[in-house]
Amino acid sequence: MIMRIFQVTTREGKEAAFAEFFHQTAIPLMKGTKGIVTVLPGAPRAESPREFSFVMVWEDLDALKAFVGEDYDSPHIDPAEAELVESRRISHYELVDS
Repeated sequence: MIMRIFQVTTREGKEAAFAEFFHQTAIPLMKGTKGIVTVLPGAPRAESPREFSFVMVWEDLDALKAFVGEDYDSPHIDPAEAELVESRRISHYELVDS
């Protein structure tokens, strides 16, 4: 399984607009995506009020590529979020059974 960590920093003053997009669009979209085993959305904390994240566990690399395409190292951007986001970071890991 593939663990994908997607982190977003919003533009200053766009936190509320991104939070609405995050809760109304992004979370339901990811939870309903074929090939995802689990989705763990992360909302900002007081010390990082502009940072949001997703930890997603995908069945395998093929499932991830079916959603984002061959260039899976690039963040998949919804056009509705483009103007709200200052920066994005993405990382992938092999999930380890504990």
